[in-house]
Amino acid sequence: MRKVDQERQQAKRRQIVQAAIECFARRGFHATTTAEICEAAGMSPGNLFHYFDSKNSIIQAIAEEDQRETAALFAQLEKSEDVLAALLEMAEAAMTQATDQVYARISIEIAAEATRNPKITALFVVNEGETKAALVALLARGIDRGQIDRSLDPELAATWLIALLDGAIGRAVMDPTFDPKTHAPTLRLMITRFLSPAAG
Repeated sequence: MRKVDQERQQAKRRQIVQAAIECFARRGFHATTTAEICEAAGMSPGNLFHYFDSKNSIIQAIAEEDQRETAALFAQLEKSEDVLAALLEMAEAAMTQATDQVYARISIEIAAEATRNPKITALFVVNEGETKAALVALLARGIDRGQIDRSLDPELAATWLIALLDGAIGRAVMDPTFDPKTHAPTLRLMITRFLSPAAG
């Protein structure tokens, strides 16, 4: 396939995925119809099914894109000389994403879908495993450099950091009074006190 055709195909796929994300965030995976996705994407069902053979395959594409974005984020964090600063940067990025209701709602939808859809469960497990492994490696490097509390178990610390950030996204969806920007300084303080060598 020529490069221009590949680029056009990828652009169309992104167009469909973005339209689907907005629909899923508004109505949920199961309430959203393919007709609604087609309307939001501005294309016919036949055109949509040329790129995705089912609604499930669109959901898989969303999960795979999230996996790529997470990998790119950790690739950037690994270049940081200050591990604690890198982790705080990651937390701030998560809080910024939580301010985006579409992102926050689609995150909750994917997590819920992972409890009942085996294909999404498999992707979710891979995503979570890769995120945790990258976070454990980052924490271990910080411990070796004396930038992270040596008394912490990197695996347990990574689990609780993920739970903390996932919880912030959940609160943004469930609590209309929750303002991530307002809570960001407190999140930074909690993570700093949790991970700082002085805390040990």
